[in-house]
Amino acid sequence: MNKQRLLRHKRSHLTDRNFPSAGEDAAIVAVEPSPYDQPGSSYKLAFTDTEFILREEMRAVRMQLELLKPELIQTEHGIESTLVIFGSARILPRDVAQQRLAEAIAKGNAQAVARARMQLEMSRYYEEARRFATLVTRATCDADEPLVVVTGGGPGIMEAGNRGAFEAQGKSIGLNIVLQHEQRPNPYITPELCFQFHYFALRKMHFLMRSVALVCFPGGFGTLDELFEVLTLTQARKVRQRPIVLFGESFWRKLINFDYLVETGMIAVEDLDLFHFVETAEQAWDVLARAFELNGADVGAESGTEAESEPVAP
Repeated sequence: MNKQRLLRHKRSHLTDRNFPSAGEDAAIVAVEPSPYDQPGSSYKLAFTDTEFILREEMRAVRMQLELLKPELIQTEHGIESTLVIFGSARILPRDVAQQRLAEAIAKGNAQAVARARMQLEMSRYYEEARRFATLVTRATCDADEPLVVVTGGGPGIMEAGNRGAFEAQGKSIGLNIVLQHEQRPNPYITPELCFQFHYFALRKMHFLMRSVALVCFPGGFGTLDELFEVLTLTQARKVRQRPIVLFGESFWRKLINFDYLVETGMIAVEDLDLFHFVETAEQAWDVLARAFELNGADVGAESGTEAESEPVAP
């Protein structure tokens, strides 16, 4: 070994890690059982002790973990800009809605038929969300910062958003939440970007931290909660202004009398400029293209999913 190689060899020992990593120590204790590894013992490493981590006093640490885990993983995957898609978990794909209508008609139950007809009518939003996610993913895939679709990870409009990105062979994120009745993640989320939260507040932060736009489809309490939080933060200038797109003007105007809010002085007339109504994926893309001066705003004409073969979900 010549002198230069010898010095380099010695230096490597001087710069090696001083202490074993937490993972290395956890691996050691996992294969070397102790008589103190038993219920009620405090012998476990603190960061592997689930009972300790779940104590009430450790809430701040758990909140920090829920902030850090998705943040670090998204950073590792180079995700800088996201497009948030909200909407009802109860809106069905068109083929499923058509099948339910056929079954209701066959049973001859008038109320069931009426519900199924409404489900079929609302299914158009599933198909638009799916087409929109495909359009955005394809249109920005070669950009310096591709837009990555992020949803709440569940069924309905959330599934449509992840599905559209999947069909465009792009990544998408699912921010799932533990609920009383288990929420199962849909099968179209990029596996390494499928997260699960305990704290609603931390989940909401991650919806907005990287988002460049919010696209909201018809929905219930959860959708309204997310929409009005973003509108409030934007109105109060607690977050930067970004496009807020509402699909289905007739739905939103029937649900919320925005003009009455202005008339009664509850909001300013300028607050109506915080959001845009659209009906189609192409119109929504046009809003984004104009807001961010994106090239190729006409790519939506090529975004139909009906004529294409569908990949099998992972």
